[in-house]
Amino acid sequence: MTVDQNISSRINLMRILLICGIVFVHVPSDDATSQFLGSNGLFDWLRVFLGESLFRIGVPCLSAISGYLLFVRGAESFNYAKTLRSKAKTVLLPFLLWNCGLLVLVLCIQLMGMGVGYFHDLLTASPRELLTYAFAVEDFPVNVPLYFLRDLMVCILLSPLLAMLVRRMPLTTLVVLFAIAIIPDIPVAIVLKKSILFSFTLGIYLAVNKVDPKVFDRFAGAGTASVLAAAGLLSVALYQNGPDYPWVLGLLLNALSILGAGGFWLLSALAIRSVAGRKMAGTGSLSFWIFCGHYPLLVVMWMVWNRIADQTLYPVFYVGAVIATFVILVVSNQMVSRFMPVIYQVLTGSRGRKDKPTVNAKRISPAPHARTREPAVSQHQR
Repeated sequence: MTVDQNISSRINLMRILLICGIVFVHVPSDDATSQFLGSNGLFDWLRVFLGESLFRIGVPCLSAISGYLLFVRGAESFNYAKTLRSKAKTVLLPFLLWNCGLLVLVLCIQLMGMGVGYFHDLLTASPRELLTYAFAVEDFPVNVPLYFLRDLMVCILLSPLLAMLVRRMPLTTLVVLFAIAIIPDIPVAIVLKKSILFSFTLGIYLAVNKVDPKVFDRFAGAGTASVLAAAGLLSVALYQNGPDYPWVLGLLLNALSILGAGGFWLLSALAIRSVAGRKMAGTGSLSFWIFCGHYPLLVVMWMVWNRIADQTLYPVFYVGAVIATFVILVVSNQMVSRFMPVIYQVLTGSRGRKDKPTVNAKRISPAPHARTREPAVSQHQR
């Protein structure tokens, strides 16, 4: 099975949309500026909606895409050794460079008396803790969002086993992994986020069974609206009960983060028809650059803000930090890719300025309807 141009473009669009959304998940705050205090009214609810509800869908959705692309040629064409060599360059190496680079930088600024309380406290960390901060052995790394690359590498290592399970007993495998993923307080030692394991396996299932990704496109409008409505309703309950959610809300949030991936995929069927959607789909490796670089920028801006500004102006910081992060990363992506292409290739896992096709993309005519156009990590680090 091959990925046609429409699906390839929608996958690229999903990546940039979801990773931009993940930025909202990691905007820093503290106890005095928590969105659950309700000090800023509707603005605080919007923070909950974006960061605690809607864009929690990002990581499970990206995991499902990764599992799907890994086996889209079919299980019989899967070359495990070749895959490991490839993913060592595209996943593992960028994780090590971005995370260990930040680790060294944080250590330097903490030696100068800065950064403690914002990043992991490296000066008092044990050797075991330092190994975790560097390699995400037992907990979140110093560049917190990069836990996803760590968990993704674990799933890739397990991929032959997962593929065998979904071929021999698909229903049992998916039901068990889904239950583990959504039920709070069930630990899974091999991954830091349980939803990744299920979503990655679901992607494998869809690929090996040659499920048509467009099969539900006719329900794109209703599916997108349903996910947005569910995220909105859930955010109201989260806003009223957070930050320590009752067990039932934790269950619902976990379920939405996984099931909502389908709604985002249906959204891509609508968005790819627009000029803006097609342009975003062509941004290539910018999504990976944003993913790896946004967290340090946000925390550094938070450090500076706390030294110079009044906490009652937190909405100004929130909006300004998000805009500044996108501007800095878009500009730096262009500059580094243009003037330091070799370094850029290494940092982005050989993705280049535009993602190289993961599979042979076969251009087809558009559909008729388309021709019309966590240390103890703080709350924001979860």
